[in-house]
Amino acid sequence: MRKKQPVIFTIVVKYFSFLKHIPLLAWIFDAFLKIYTQIFNPQIIAVIDNIEEKVSGWQGITTKLHKYGGVQFNYHGKEIAHIHSNGIADIILNKTLKNNILARGIAQEHHVFKKSGWVSFYINTLEDETNLLFILKEAYLLKKAKLKL
Repeated sequence: MRKKQPVIFTIVVKYFSFLKHIPLLAWIFDAFLKIYTQIFNPQIIAVIDNIEEKVSGWQGITTKLHKYGGVQFNYHGKEIAHIHSNGIADIILNKTLKNNILARGIAQEHHVFKKSGWVSFYINTLEDETNLLFILKEAYLLKKAKLKL
């Protein structure tokens, strides 16, 4: 099932992405996205909060503010994923795992880097938490195996 990108996010990424290089602007934009999302789609914020709580409890995982806003998940300092405040989660996988996830329809090509190992997952409902946790766990196990820590 293909989920649509939020319109505002699509326009900003397509036409105004150059603005991300202005210090703090991406974080300010993400803060407005979070306020908007909290008002009009509070279930998305609930899923983000639940995911952050669960994933940050995995061994070796730390969180920090992503450079373009939202929460970033690192395994021993290496990024495995981040979630923007409008519910778009970007997860790094290898090509094989990415193709498997895409074929199953769980996630989509990354909204910018289509030919990479990144996928995008759009949180729309409370039920999306299960699928997102599955993909995040796969990314975690992949990074854990790669780093052999």
